[in-house]
Amino acid sequence: MDYQHLEIEKAGHVATIWLNRPEKLNAMSEDIWVDLPRVVAELDSDESVRVMILAGRGRSFSVGIDIEMLASLLPSGPSDDPQEALYSQIKTLQVTISCLAESPKPVIAAVHGHCLGGGMGLITGCDVRYGSADSVFSIRETRLAVVADIGTLQRLPGIVGAGHTNELALTGADIDAARAVEIGLLNRVYPDAAATYEAARDLAGTIAANSPLVIQGIKKVIAANDGRSVPEALDFVARWNAEHLLSNDLMEALAALVAKRPPEFTGT
Repeated sequence: MDYQHLEIEKAGHVATIWLNRPEKLNAMSEDIWVDLPRVVAELDSDESVRVMILAGRGRSFSVGIDIEMLASLLPSGPSDDPQEALYSQIKTLQVTISCLAESPKPVIAAVHGHCLGGGMGLITGCDVRYGSADSVFSIRETRLAVVADIGTLQRLPGIVGAGHTNELALTGADIDAARAVEIGLLNRVYPDAAATYEAARDLAGTIAANSPLVIQGIKKVIAANDGRSVPEALDFVARWNAEHLLSNDLMEALAALVAKRPPEFTGT
């Protein structure tokens, strides 16, 4: 499918989703909010794709929601229940961010330039975050008199902790890449956008060389830790492996180890 402001690029077992609205610093227009879940669903169903990268064309990753779109969400005329209408719109926007976190496949964010507001929401939905030295991060909604509502405040504490989340959210302040890696928002920092994307591609290739059953199982098991005690989480992974451990990929891994060759996993 063709998308107005999203581009899919595939190489081997890795697919890159490009935010492709560079003239607007990848501000998230209505079509992006609608199309991103469609793109992710398309890649989820593609068995040749094992890892996704989310990146932005042009000078920035994303400055967040398009201001014109934000204005259009606000009630402008009589409505039977304007609060319920706004609630429904917010829930729809949340799906766009949640599709990344809920994808069975790992998603790597390759960030450069601005990563503001909705951009922060996007990267908190990803599994790994790489950034360039010029990256700037902000929960910008605060400075627009809005409580961030698309998932940043729910996912960021699990990434950087409650204290750092509170500091970022309550101030709406910008932080640079050095601070982002210091608090754990970024896994690594690279000199520029090209180096960041190259590193993300290398990481994706390393992940994709493993069994698809295993990398998807790891994402599922880590997500299942949330809300479970350690004994409950241990029971979950025991049941997961009881169902999935005896696979063709396991046999291939053992055969490759004995033969001293790289394994060729099929995800079965």
